[in-house]
Amino acid sequence: MHIASRFTLGFSLLLLASCAEPQPESQLALTPVSYAMLDGWSAEAPETLLPQLRSECHRLMRLPPETHLGGEAGSIPNGSSAGDWQGACTALQSVGGTSEAARTYFEQWFAPYLVSDQARFTGYYEPQLYASSVKQGAFQTPLYAQPADLVRTKDTAGETVTGRWEGGKFVPYYTRAEINHGALAGRGLELAWLRSPEDLFFLQIQGSGRLVMTDGSVRRVGFAAKNGSPYVPIGRVLVERHEMAASDISLRSLRDWLAAHPDKAQEVMEQNPDYVFFKSVDTIPLNRGAPGAMGVPLTPGRSVAIDRALLPLGVPVWIDTRIPLAQGGEGHWTHLTFGQDVGSDIKGAGRADLFTGWGEEAESVAGKLRSQGRMIVLLPHPPA
Repeated sequence: MHIASRFTLGFSLLLLASCAEPQPESQLALTPVSYAMLDGWSAEAPETLLPQLRSECHRLMRLPPETHLGGEAGSIPNGSSAGDWQGACTALQSVGGTSEAARTYFEQWFAPYLVSDQARFTGYYEPQLYASSVKQGAFQTPLYAQPADLVRTKDTAGETVTGRWEGGKFVPYYTRAEINHGALAGRGLELAWLRSPEDLFFLQIQGSGRLVMTDGSVRRVGFAAKNGSPYVPIGRVLVERHEMAASDISLRSLRDWLAAHPDKAQEVMEQNPDYVFFKSVDTIPLNRGAPGAMGVPLTPGRSVAIDRALLPLGVPVWIDTRIPLAQGGEGHWTHLTFGQDVGSDIKGAGRADLFTGWGEEAESVAGKLRSQGRMIVLLPHPPA
């Protein structure tokens, strides 16, 4: 969540139990379109998006103009550098709060480009878990901060690698299994204690969360670092072992399987050696989401994780798809969102992970969201 903010380890990671789902294109091919292609644009309430965009602009305009926001060189007509947003962000300062003024602003300062008619959408959320500041009773699972000996450096090929120094040699950092068996015990890294290894595992999947402490207070934690091991979806592990069918994989079914197989749960979770460390992020009000890759708080239903290798952070993203409804079934969903996050599994053009918020409903929607649809990005016009 990411994101360095935090890496968004969207729930889609957990669901990819097979290769049967269509994969998004690995290269970006943008097609200019008109706003008429945004089915539902006339019914959108663009004035409600101005505060979110202003937060983005506040961040972008403090960066050096040459700061690269994402996207391959030559593939993005405009908007891949912070300076490309100067015109749109400057104009935003004088936009009124009416729907008409906001709609006119977007249409004047952003050009729509079709990314894909077969885009793939998933969801992620901010978990809310019970925790204790001390090890006691049911609270026996440590939530670790980033260890001081976790190092990111360049190898001989110039690639970034993660590990630690041992006896003068750079070695891989401890895996999930090694950490579970005490590799970090006694080092004072515990931010809190959770009720189960499963709670920790699903918190690590999402990359951030809220902790309801035993005294009733609520604390927020976010992504700090990863151990550098590859991510292995346990849904895929269970399908390969014929424990579950790919069509049955969901957040609830995975939790239920782990709860029903306590003798196997730890070993299955340890098939995923990837391990996430956390930090306190209590400076963000609890009525707002955790900070995303841009360093601005995520907005439920309005923030998405994108592939930064193909699209720039901050870009408005029009989504036309179907999403699960809290009362059951699915509904047509067309809204403007912002690419404010990234994710380990969010790769390829036409791929986005929708932030659904926090609480039980957000968890339910994120866990079920796996749909296709249209994805259009709005790129800012260059400064005059």
